[in-house]
Order: sequence, then structure tokens, then C-alpha cells
Amino acid sequence: MSAQAQIEGRYLGGRPPYGYLLADAGPHPNPAKAADGERLHKLAPDPVAAPVVRRIFREYLRGNGMYAIAEGLTRDGVLCPSAHDRARNRHRAGHAWSKGAVRTILMNPRYTGHQVWNKQHKKEILLDIDDVTLGHRTQLTWNSHDKWIWSAEPVHEPLVPMADFQAAQAQQERRRNTAGVERKVGPSKRSYALRGLLRCGQCDRKMQGNYNRGLPHYRCRYPAETPTAPRSPTP
Repeated sequence: MSAQAQIEGRYLGGRPPYGYLLADAGPHPNPAKAADGERLHKLAPDPVAAPVVRRIFREYLRGNGMYAIAEGLTRDGVLCPSAHDRARNRHRAGHAWSKGAVRTILMNPRYTGHQVWNKQHKKEILLDIDDVTLGHRTQLTWNSHDKWIWSAEPVHEPLVPMADFQAAQAQQERRRNTAGVERKVGPSKRSYALRGLLRCGQCDRKMQGNYNRGLPHYRCRYPAETPTAPRSPTP
């Protein structure tokens, strides 16, 4: 699959990123699969969402923060990714744009027109290193940019120039360094008995574990990430 992405620039499946639609790219090169009617696909600009992607990059490079961009898109009535494609995002509230959605778009190299593979890898992490019978959890971890595999040439229509994408990555790196953010490495040593079981009563997203005064609590981070997210009333 690495060779197919790098040499052929082939679309390797999965959900197309926001801003693109799947388009037919001809019969499958494998004769057996072609005989079964399988066809290749490629990414084509979504006429509704593609201009939004360009707007996000343009505003970010002008100095606007991710929260401000999300706030502006929501204020202007632009549907967030989960609302734009409700059929495949029924598990999302679709109320408004969030910082996370803006960040995901700014980090996606496929908006340059290249196919990119090996951006993430799976890690199997034991739930308890002293008791392997408890099993493990699977965690997707981002690979460093030097391990990403790019197609040799652009294979679909770009939504942003390569120079703008690289400038956005550099700007994010500068902001992280300026803020002095240190990423936490490794699994948490704290135990949350209800991990993955509690959901917010308003947005239906999974609650996040948080220790406070030595005790585990659960909270919804959606209001803090989304400018117009509904907030729970004060008791």
C-alpha cells in the first residue's frame, strides 16, 4: 500500500476528507477485481465544502486562531463537517464548528493534491502491565512528518497550494513552541472505572475523565472547544 500511494498515487479507501467527494477513476487494474466490477476512485473537490477549506487556510495564515475561525464559520451559518454529511455522522451532534475540526483540516496534507500514507500507526497498550490478562487498548498515534509517504506527483485537484500548507504547519509549530505546550507521553496512570461509558446528555459525546482534589470526575469538553456549544445550566 505504501508503494501504491507513493508510485501510483492511488486512493487507498476510507472516508474522503471534508472538502472532497469520491469520483470514479476507471476500472481496477487487477483483472480479477475488474471482472467483478470493482473500480478505482479518486478525490474531487466538493463544490460546497472546498471553498470552506480554502477559507480556513486563508484566515489561519492571516493570523486568526482556530477558535476564532470556528466561531466565524458558525456565525456565518456554514455547516460543520458532521452536519455537512449527516448520513455518516449520526453519532455527532453537528451543532457548530469546533477547534478540533479546524485543526484537523489544517493538518491534512491531502489538500495539497498529493496522496499521503502512513500518517498514523496503531499501538497496543496494556491496561495493566502487572496483569496482562486484563487485555489491551488500541491507540492511534501520529507518525512524525518524515515518516509520511507522499505520492511523487499530485494525483487530485489541490484545494490549497503546497506553500500555504507548509506555512500553516510552520505556524502551528511556532504557536506550540511559544505556548510552551508539552505533550503527555504514555498512558495515564490514573484509573477511571467508567472510561468510555459515560456520555454527555446534551451532545452525546463521550465524557472525559478528570482528577480533581484526588477524586475522579467526568466532564464534557465540547463546550470549551466549540464557540456556540450549549452549556449545562448552573445547578
